[in-house]
Amino acid sequence: MAISKILYMKDSGSSYHGKSLKNAIDYIADGKKTQGGRLVQSFNCLPDAAFEQMKQTKQKFGKADRRQGYHLILSFKEGEVDADTAMEITGKFAQEYLGKEYELIYAVHDNTDHCHSHIIFNSVSFQTGKKYRYEKGDWAKEIQPLMNRLCREYGLSELEFETGKKQDRQEVPEWNVRRDGRFVWSNMIKRDLDSCILQAASFEGFLDLLAEKGYEIKNAPGEGAGKYLAIRPPGMGRFKRCKSLGERYSEEAIRERIMTEALTSYQPRPKMTEPHILFCKVKRYRKAKWSGLQKRYFTKLYRTGKLKKKPYSQAWKYRDDIRKMHLLQKQYLFLARHDIHDLAELTFAAEDLESRKRMASKEKSQVYKARSKCGSLFRIAGQMKELRECENCFQNGDHFFEKEHEQWEELSKQLKQEGYSYDETEQLRTYYRSRYSEVSEREKAIYKEWKVAESILKDFTAEEQELKLEADRKRTMEDRIAEKQPKR
Repeated sequence: MAISKILYMKDSGSSYHGKSLKNAIDYIADGKKTQGGRLVQSFNCLPDAAFEQMKQTKQKFGKADRRQGYHLILSFKEGEVDADTAMEITGKFAQEYLGKEYELIYAVHDNTDHCHSHIIFNSVSFQTGKKYRYEKGDWAKEIQPLMNRLCREYGLSELEFETGKKQDRQEVPEWNVRRDGRFVWSNMIKRDLDSCILQAASFEGFLDLLAEKGYEIKNAPGEGAGKYLAIRPPGMGRFKRCKSLGERYSEEAIRERIMTEALTSYQPRPKMTEPHILFCKVKRYRKAKWSGLQKRYFTKLYRTGKLKKKPYSQAWKYRDDIRKMHLLQKQYLFLARHDIHDLAELTFAAEDLESRKRMASKEKSQVYKARSKCGSLFRIAGQMKELRECENCFQNGDHFFEKEHEQWEELSKQLKQEGYSYDETEQLRTYYRSRYSEVSEREKAIYKEWKVAESILKDFTAEEQELKLEADRKRTMEDRIAEKQPKR
């Protein structure tokens, strides 16, 4: 049965947007897999320059970032088709489905038992500049009927489809999840498992300890429900197989660890020789006294910090409190950094930051306007950048690019009339780009500081209003009591 897959290549970052696309093209065009390059063809671009031409199309329409391209894989049943026939089928499909709008390169790999072909095409159309969109239902309406028609023409079995996955990585690393601020369960579960293994005398005791921590257990010995032990901590949506946490957490490994591990396994080994202090120079600093305002926020921070003493497996309940703790930490560090002792100093600091924020915003606007005045220069330089490789080839004696050379000369004259060369214009573009980035970063940093100052002022205003309301309630209560007292 012939199989089809659709994958995509995502952006690899600002330093090299098309890295995943370049790697994919290099892979499918590998001479060791394609009879020395004989089984490699393309449409709307040259096979040897496919990546560069796709890149130029993206730059032309200002769409160099985000999704870079798509990767179609056709895999045929062993012995059902030879390499040349697979090449024919792949070429017909590519031309009919994509050949009118997209640059593409395709190849057949015959280095495995199952002959298969690859098609990689640009995410941006060289005709319209629009990005390719795979909508729900496109497979049933367009792709599958076309593939099946070609398979029937060649007497082959029809294709089956597998849903697309990301090309450049199959799973999100845990550190990336931490960076985005989402809660990570794996470390919490591992710590609880390690703790129960150390305390348990048997596997049954280990399961009892997990249950005491609030874990639900599935496929335990004797239940006969499944093959692998799975657990679910409070607050987690699905059960997690223990063996998916690593080799040390499979059921067999846990049983062995219960018998062999003890607290001494986690204690550091004593050193063979007693250490001696040869020289120690300590520079002492006198601790600065805290102001009342700083003490107040540090006290809040300390009290909120008691959350760390909660059981680790219950941490999911305290996410909002942890966020509040982080805000209090920012507020305390702000007061210490600006050496603020009272409300008057805080108000002055907030007003100063607001003034600096306005100045930074004004400066950014000035840089933007100055850069906009050079827009026509940058457009001409952009057109020349697209022609630069052709101009280099012409200068090296390749007169095939004579037309492009004439365009280059005409654009050079336009820049010269404005008093600039191509290199000077690119330097000017780089200057404005770095200048704008620098001012934007400074504005962003000032804005963050100003927001912290505003949050502290807001807290003070809320507390003052609360104290005022409390005083009003107390005074009203005293007046009522006085009215009820008998007059003497």
